[in-house]
Amino acid sequence: MEKVWQPQKIEKKIYQLWEKSKVFSPKIKKGKKPFSIIMPPPNANASLHIGHARFIAIQDLLVRFHRMLGEPSLWLPGADHAGIATQVAFEKKLQLEGKTRFSLGREKFYEEIYKFSQKNKEIMYDQMKALGASCDFKREKFTLDPKISRIVLETFVKMYKNGLIFRKERIINWCPRCQTALSDLEVEYKQEKSKLWYIRYLFKDENRFISVATTRPETMVGDTALAVNPKDERYKDFIGKKVILPLMFREIPIVSSESVDPKFGTGVVKVTPAHDPTDFEIGKKEKLPLIQVIGFNNKMTKKAGKYADLSVLEAREKIIQDLEIKGHLEKVEDYLHSVGFCERCGSLIEPQVSLQWFVKTKPLAKKAISVVKNKKIKIIPERFEKNYLLWMENIRDWCISRQLWWGQQIPIWYCGTENLSSLQKLMNPELAKKEIIGCGEVIASVEKPKQCPKCQNKDLIQDPDILDTWFSSAQWPFTTLMTSPYKKDFEYFYPTTVMETGYEILFFWVARMIMLGLYRTKKIPFKTVFLHGLVRDAFGQKMSKSKGNVIDPLEVIKIYGTDALRMALIFGSTPGKDLSLSSEKIEAMRNFANKIWNAARFILFFPGKEDSKNQPKETKEDKWILKELKKTIKSTTKNIEEFRLGQAAEELYEFFWHKFCDKYIEASKNRKSRAQPILLQVLETSLKLLHPFMPFITEEIWQIARKKIKKENFFKERLLISGEWPK
Repeated sequence: MEKVWQPQKIEKKIYQLWEKSKVFSPKIKKGKKPFSIIMPPPNANASLHIGHARFIAIQDLLVRFHRMLGEPSLWLPGADHAGIATQVAFEKKLQLEGKTRFSLGREKFYEEIYKFSQKNKEIMYDQMKALGASCDFKREKFTLDPKISRIVLETFVKMYKNGLIFRKERIINWCPRCQTALSDLEVEYKQEKSKLWYIRYLFKDENRFISVATTRPETMVGDTALAVNPKDERYKDFIGKKVILPLMFREIPIVSSESVDPKFGTGVVKVTPAHDPTDFEIGKKEKLPLIQVIGFNNKMTKKAGKYADLSVLEAREKIIQDLEIKGHLEKVEDYLHSVGFCERCGSLIEPQVSLQWFVKTKPLAKKAISVVKNKKIKIIPERFEKNYLLWMENIRDWCISRQLWWGQQIPIWYCGTENLSSLQKLMNPELAKKEIIGCGEVIASVEKPKQCPKCQNKDLIQDPDILDTWFSSAQWPFTTLMTSPYKKDFEYFYPTTVMETGYEILFFWVARMIMLGLYRTKKIPFKTVFLHGLVRDAFGQKMSKSKGNVIDPLEVIKIYGTDALRMALIFGSTPGKDLSLSSEKIEAMRNFANKIWNAARFILFFPGKEDSKNQPKETKEDKWILKELKKTIKSTTKNIEEFRLGQAAEELYEFFWHKFCDKYIEASKNRKSRAQPILLQVLETSLKLLHPFMPFITEEIWQIARKKIKKENFFKERLLISGEWPK
């Protein structure tokens, strides 16, 4: 054995040893309880980051533990096509080459982005292997695999026919940068410093005005009403009166709505139904016209009059200037308010009215609430159960159509191009050129129908929108197993045992997996949801490239080794809480690896002095360390079973370093020959306990010990990874 642990020399060799043994691929054993985890698929558009390293460390720990318990253990890996994120990343690459998706055309664009994602996927899998992931790559899946896509599209068709999917014109979150609609969950709200502009609206045929406060003066050219709260005594007599819209000289009514907060501004708000969700609802109730003054390109439309073609910010400045000149601007105040940004690219969200596809979620949520309340699905930590139930009980319809070209195209066919929305024609220039007269029939079908069932027209047009990535990944647990190369996988491994993921996607993903899993398979998709937190820097700040505090897991591995990084990501962690990670902590875990290595060197390679005949065969130290070992086996097993992984790591560290090395090994140095059986016993058992946490160093020591210790009854199992968990 080398004097110092040198992980860079052996990690690849050890991983190849595991792969060659085929231990990652479980065999179905009738009557034997399986353990299964379906990996949350990382986006196939970039390298793995420290957050991925954390979930790999946790999930690999769990699967190694259950494998050693003798359970057929499946950890199925995969990658997500990640519609918006991957298309944005690829379009940036095209931009550098002087190309756009429109210059390539839809078919060629899809072909090129597919190659891009597959290349990234293979790089990601190599990175997973470097992190020691003992998942079964023979079963690996991609969310756009043809068989998986077919099941996803079949689910859409089934839901559409069951009335759970519908198309309707509603206000949606529009990202001008990504050029697509987003669901409510994909909007990140931040407190922003802004202004509150007070604008005077003159009453029709009266020499007086009413003052209105707004944070978005640029939308006022699309106002179709003012609104007050019906309980606000100040404005009770104004309801039904008309005012003149400044700059546009349009008559608009004053209406009442309980959604108006009398404490905001003057208690009177402008109503722009085409550009605000609350205003849209007021507009529906009052039958107000929709005037779209901000286009999908984030420029003012022709309906904005003289402000047409200006950017939103340019229009704001010009409108404020004109209001001031005309005497309509009363005052301006500083204001702090919540503003929505695209969760993917960080752009300011623009609410827009658009014809989109939605999932009717309330019927699905009802069953998903029941299985958690009845403890058929357990959420760890338990406090997140309340968050889950609160969100599910107040769930809103889910917008699942995206104006992208990368993903599963919606399986809806139209008889005639009149069914296409103006937005769809804008985002698909090739379709905009087509003019097909049909009967307007809408057909839901995975395959293209031979003809329209109503008028027999054969020239049908597929809806050009694609499905939200979360719609396909919500079906991930069952689509991966249903399409497995091993026919009995779904029957044996589903429902899966654990869904381990970050708490930040409890609603994005976990809740939706439960809803669609119950809908499609009539079974829960998993029995336990185990949530971990974010990885933060040493000061508790969120990691970001702009802050320069990002930790690259592969760079860490080069310096400290995989085991040190993995142990640092587990040690001191608490379920559902963020973890602070520093180079000092990783270095401390590297020092721990060295301690394990040196202890093994001492036990395996250093002969002890001839023991004195007066020394007892068994000392109180012998009895004490065996007692402590027994306690550690029990506590480690229980802590892992109950998902207290950080506590298990801390107790193992304490036992091995301080109890075994500092006390027992030190005490046994003068009687090593006599203490050797106990030293070997404790080392062997400790390696098994530590293996799920630090797999490379423990397997390497095990292999060395097998060659060195041939006569004694220790280290008999060929591979530690498939060894028996201590009892």
